[in-house]
Amino acid sequence: MNITGTIDRPLTHDPKKQDPMKPSAGEPTGSAIPDFTATGAHDSRQNRTREMQLIPEALARAHMHDRLQEAEQERRAMRLVAARRMQRRAERASLRARRALAMAVMQ
Repeated sequence: MNITGTIDRPLTHDPKKQDPMKPSAGEPTGSAIPDFTATGAHDSRQNRTREMQLIPEALARAHMHDRLQEAEQERRAMRLVAARRMQRRAERASLRARRALAMAVMQ
């Protein structure tokens, strides 16, 4: 027994292998909107599929952009911390040099 698929459960999800849409007996021929033909539906279905396949790629690209921005901010913060540490070290060395000079002058 050969059972055909239904709208809810087609035999295949590939649009090329599905049966073409046939007008029902009660509907006059040519009553459909010209933009919504079987080929138009197929093209829009393919475009939607293509767009949906590109969504993860776009999400990954946005995610990588965010991670790069975070890494750059982290690098800037680390450079700032290192610069402040070097500034404090230079100030301490300057104070030691002044004290040493003052001690040498006083003796």
